[in-house]
Order: sequence, then C-alpha cells, then structure tokens
Amino acid sequence: MILELNKDNFEKEVLQSDLPVVVDFWASWCGPCKMLAPIFEETSKEFDGRMKFAKISTEECPEIAEKYNVRGIPCLILFEHGQETDRIVGMQQKEFLVEKLDAHLTQA
Repeated sequence: MILELNKDNFEKEVLQSDLPVVVDFWASWCGPCKMLAPIFEETSKEFDGRMKFAKISTEECPEIAEKYNVRGIPCLILFEHGQETDRIVGMQQKEFLVEKLDAHLTQA
C-alpha cells in the first residue's frame, strides 16, 4: 500500500515513522513520474512490512519539495528515523530500486 502524503500527515507518516520510508516526489504532468508509478507500486509490495512507501505531489505540496531541495522529478527520498539517508532522481528500473533499498535494510 502506498500512502498519499500531504502537509498535514508528512511529519507523522515520514519523520516519526519507526520504519524506513521511501517518498516519491512527483507531479501529474511528469512523464517519467507516470512511468515510475507502476514500478514503485510493485516494489512497495516486495518491501511490505519492512519499509513504508509514500507519494507526495510537488504541485500540491511545493513547500515540502522545496524544504527537501527537490529540483528534479521523479525524486525518491529514503527517510530513516526522520532523516534523509538516500536519494534517487529520475526514472529507474525495478531491479535498481530493489537493490538500493535492500542495501539500506541490510545495513540497519
């Protein structure tokens, strides 16, 4: 399940989360964001219970995108214990995402 984030729930769902959280910063007009969406969905199922997956629209919440210096989308930011620990910018294949996220879980 992918959480829909906004300015009201970002802190609770991401910054206060006990699990690592991958946040997809996206926009409705972004072609690569649309291409990444099904890959993000599939990947979220593989990490169910070990990592949270969430999306936030840069159009609806520009202040959060600005706070985290999101300059290009899609932009996936991994948060652990409320801190950014990794960032992936641009369209990526599922294998790359799984490998990158698995590496964070094995470090923990």
